[in-house]
Amino acid sequence: MSKDPGPWTTTAGTVGRHALVEASPLTCTYRRTIAACDALDVRIVDPGAMGDSAAFLPDGADLACAPGVLDAFLDASAARIRARHGRTPRRDVAASRALHDYLWSVSLLMSGAWYLDRRVPRIAPRDIRVDLTTGAIGIVPGQDFACLPDDPAAGTAAARLVGHENELRAELRAAVVDHVRPLLAAIGPTIRRGPRALWGMVADDLLSGIWHLGRMLGQEERAVREATELLPTAIPPFPGGADFRRLSGRDGHRHPTRTRAGCCLYYTIEPDRACLTCPRTCDAERLRRIEGED
Repeated sequence: MSKDPGPWTTTAGTVGRHALVEASPLTCTYRRTIAACDALDVRIVDPGAMGDSAAFLPDGADLACAPGVLDAFLDASAARIRARHGRTPRRDVAASRALHDYLWSVSLLMSGAWYLDRRVPRIAPRDIRVDLTTGAIGIVPGQDFACLPDDPAAGTAAARLVGHENELRAELRAAVVDHVRPLLAAIGPTIRRGPRALWGMVADDLLSGIWHLGRMLGQEERAVREATELLPTAIPPFPGGADFRRLSGRDGHRHPTRTRAGCCLYYTIEPDRACLTCPRTCDAERLRRIEGED
């Protein structure tokens, strides 16, 4: 996926804001996460640099508090599904897919900073921009973040020190929960699922983002271990733990896998190809895909 900045670039009128963005300790951290994951369609943006373009939501907070903006978000998801798959999705499917894409991207920005640099940014919905045409996410840096005392940025004004790794894990869980809670309340009735299923989706996307980042870096075992330490069991509001297990391949290699707690409804779009971690995907099919027998 191209990382061409396109319309997300800085103009001459935003030089001052650009300097602030570049000064944020999180800017480099976000860039490292984005560079490692081609599937993560995220751009670093300057506040206000979008101008008045109708393609972009003003910020992610509007998804939870402005019904017209949420409707536009879901309409755009349905349009992308029609363009890619040639079928019009049910409204709950469009909503589920839109939520999944948002959760995976925003959670990975937070967990990527934690995984790579042991920083947990407090990304607020107002820090997020959404391109309604492509579904791409924009992140405005400048957040406060939690970190360990030995972090090179520990002395900056944005840093808040925590004493050990368990505290940092708790900070990551709390940052994700605080960010997505208003959106779940707003979009839940359209998806037609209760809180347990919705928080299961959040857990799935948080864990799968860490797992994906680790695979992209050639560190799958480390990523599985750290995802498990982040969510070793059900920690409210998350309804379950990471629950990784192993599948034995033809050569005896044991491949990590897990089964999603919440469903993104992708199987309704491509019935013959459910997600790899979907409860509908049997272990034999998982191994076939993992070992490249498509």
